[in-house]
Amino acid sequence: MRKNGIVAMRNKSRTSRPSSMLFHLGALITMIAWGASFVSTKVLLDNGLHPAEIYIYRFLLAYVMILAVSHKRILCNSVRDELLFAVCGLCAGSIYYIAENTALEYTLATNVSLITSLSPILTAIMIGFLYKSERPGRGLVIGSIMAFIGVGLVVFNSSFVINVNPLGDMLSLLSAISWAIYSILLRRLNATYTVMFIARKTFFYGVLTALPYLLIEPEIASPVLLLRPAVWGNILFLGCFASMLGYIVWAQAIKVLGAVKASNYLYFQPLVTLVVSAWLLGERISWIGYTGCLMILVGVWSSDWLERRAAMRR
Repeated sequence: MRKNGIVAMRNKSRTSRPSSMLFHLGALITMIAWGASFVSTKVLLDNGLHPAEIYIYRFLLAYVMILAVSHKRILCNSVRDELLFAVCGLCAGSIYYIAENTALEYTLATNVSLITSLSPILTAIMIGFLYKSERPGRGLVIGSIMAFIGVGLVVFNSSFVINVNPLGDMLSLLSAISWAIYSILLRRLNATYTVMFIARKTFFYGVLTALPYLLIEPEIASPVLLLRPAVWGNILFLGCFASMLGYIVWAQAIKVLGAVKASNYLYFQPLVTLVVSAWLLGERISWIGYTGCLMILVGVWSSDWLERRAAMRR
């Protein structure tokens, strides 16, 4: 009887694996878009746009586009859920992006990249604390640590220079914490709402909560800049792919794979940024960077493989 049950579980695991692999692929493609978004943002900054403006343009464009196809339902089931979506807009939008971009003004980019890459580990810790039945297994922990070390090598690709700055580093940590909170909130909201509705609400509150920041912005770039092909082309990429499609696919990946396993794909962001920067900006990749890329790939793959092996033994 027990043997038949184990066989049935294995057969079920095999039949569900292709659909699960589809969402693994979706999470990976999302990381490619998000990793490339750092290069697009750098191009826009070089063209004279400010961090808050870039963020508002991309989220506003994403909101308008998703509203065009998802507009039948406007309000949530309750005021409490509406507040949760407002928190999503803060954590995955205004706080995350503005804190991250502002941190770059006070500390090294390597510090920001490394500290914000803590969000998968923070997500696993928070999930384990809130839901004791879902504490991460040993395989997930080993894979996460290996991937995080790989992130460190990718971040310090050109040099091992690090400079501790309390304000900049704390803002970077705030970004990592805010994204971990967003991933956990997605876990709850996915049970009640569609991913299109979740993404639309996140974009709406993301823009709404960022507008006050423009009041303290010392200078607003001229709208004429939007006519430049390099500007509107990168804004289209950030709004359509990195924001609208990225957030929809990410919400679905969280729903199917779980917050902890899906968050491990965030380790790919610095890897993609490294490759795209080398391709488009001509930045050199050292042997340290290549080693980091390999460790990220092995770490994310091994965490999933070890977890599946542990589940088969249970």
